[in-house]
Amino acid sequence: MIRKVNGRRFTAPAILLATLAACSQPTDAETALRTWLASGARAVELEDRRELMAMVSPDYADARGNSREDIDRLLRLLFLREDGIRVVTRIENITVHDDSAADVMLTAAVAGNDEATLLGFSADALRFRFELVVDGEDWLLTGARWGELGEEPR
Repeated sequence: MIRKVNGRRFTAPAILLATLAACSQPTDAETALRTWLASGARAVELEDRRELMAMVSPDYADARGNSREDIDRLLRLLFLREDGIRVVTRIENITVHDDSAADVMLTAAVAGNDEATLLGFSADALRFRFELVVDGEDWLLTGARWGELGEEPR
């Protein structure tokens, strides 16, 4: 299990948008969601904030009081601090509601180069619940909850 390294924690919104796909015989909506999640993981590893923010609804709001603009600022800070980011995820569950909304539960681990730490890297692992809606043909993140491994996302 990957945990805090040298007291540093990765910014949750970066992990929030990171994942890869698994599962058999998904529905069309599930396939689209897995593609969306894989694109988010690639964008985090490429530090492509523009791509990530295109995946977030203008109406994004989470239980911690973050808005879309807050997520953008947190990603900007993360990408300035970290380099060589790598993402490993496991999708626990995808629940699709009428092909227009979905909930995704996943675990994500992220590691990156960080010269400010003793070992030269930092890592973290969290559990997430994403809330998404379809906007036109695209899935957009409207909210998220997260917590330590072993906790329910809050």
